[in-house]
Amino acid sequence: MLPILIFIDQYLIDLFIWIIIGSAILSWLIAFNVVNPYNQFVRSLWDLFQRITEPFLRPIRRLLPDMGGIDISPVILILVLVFIRVVVIRGWLMPLFS
Repeated sequence: MLPILIFIDQYLIDLFIWIIIGSAILSWLIAFNVVNPYNQFVRSLWDLFQRITEPFLRPIRRLLPDMGGIDISPVILILVLVFIRVVVIRGWLMPLFS
């Protein structure tokens, strides 16, 4: 159980946070017409990011009030992931190493 918690703490949560950040940046680049959304690479990367992040962001968006064009659900999801890492996972690991 311990190696699984360490793997989740060090690799999976970090990777997911970077995917969320990449998805947010790519959405801004598409919204401001910096990149062409009809480019095959951009479209496939956008589709990949959406398939990974949307199942986690959709429930958060449903709970948040309408804030115009501002979407803070990625920030909230990152805060939840950091909470899981610091409080839950490292809370379980600390007694094992002390």
